[in-house]
Amino acid sequence: MNARLHPAMQAPRLGFLGLGWIGCQRMQVLADSGTATIGAIADSNPESLARAVLHAPDARRCRTIDELLAMDDLDGIVIATPSGAHAVQAIAALDRGLAVFCQKPLTRTALEARQVVEAARRADRLLAVDFSYRHLDGVADLRERMQRGDFGDVHAVDLQFHNAYGPDKPWFYELSQSGGGCVMDLGIHLIDLAQWLCDSMGHSELGAMLHAGGRPLLAPLREVEDYATAQWQLDNNASVRMACSWRLPAGRDAVIEAAFYGTRGGAAIRNVAGSFYDSPSTCSKGRARPASPLRPTRGADGR
Repeated sequence: MNARLHPAMQAPRLGFLGLGWIGCQRMQVLADSGTATIGAIADSNPESLARAVLHAPDARRCRTIDELLAMDDLDGIVIATPSGAHAVQAIAALDRGLAVFCQKPLTRTALEARQVVEAARRADRLLAVDFSYRHLDGVADLRERMQRGDFGDVHAVDLQFHNAYGPDKPWFYELSQSGGGCVMDLGIHLIDLAQWLCDSMGHSELGAMLHAGGRPLLAPLREVEDYATAQWQLDNNASVRMACSWRLPAGRDAVIEAAFYGTRGGAAIRNVAGSFYDSPSTCSKGRARPASPLRPTRGADGR
């Protein structure tokens, strides 16, 4: 039985699967804004479930995804569980006729990602992934300008995301569950930004170096990386360099930057004073930088 569809102007009725920090925060923002109705919440951890109830007192409480999917009055499901469960859970929800919004990464492997996308097409339901850095102030305007050719041919991209902390959940450090370390956790946001802003869907010439505890990691990998560098070429011939890490002693909470250089100018997204949320976008030409950032756009709250 497919999920009931509400009229277009009515707030969607959502179920939330996984109520850790990011899942609960996202649910609270949606509930407070009135953008969606919280129909059900699910988590195997009783403490997480109890915390979530404070923000969604009228939502049905579930312990498993099967209980959640048994409801016939949901329009969509928001998934914020450990990465290793994303593929199976997203496919189950899509097969049930529910739209899916999934915490990044969508899956651990390309094969799993193809299976989820095929399920969305088969069900004819929306599928989205939490690449929230697309919605930082000015980023939408930056994409429009890049597509107009304001910066000429963008041929170089520099990316970095260093975090003075590391994840506090054990599953992040289990390769079978996380699919990777700091690249899957942090670098994936910047990889998405590079491809989305440059309107690129492919890459080639990939080279990477991974470290864990200061030691280089060699194939076959048996542990996750806490420092990584990579360089590759987009299908528009732009060269991309990236560095990301957990627990880097950078002197602030985080260093986040995505810089784009073209034949007629450049632009960059840089965080302010170590913030995960405040990352304005600016343009440059030669040695000159403007006094004001690109036109703000309102959207997701960042990290």
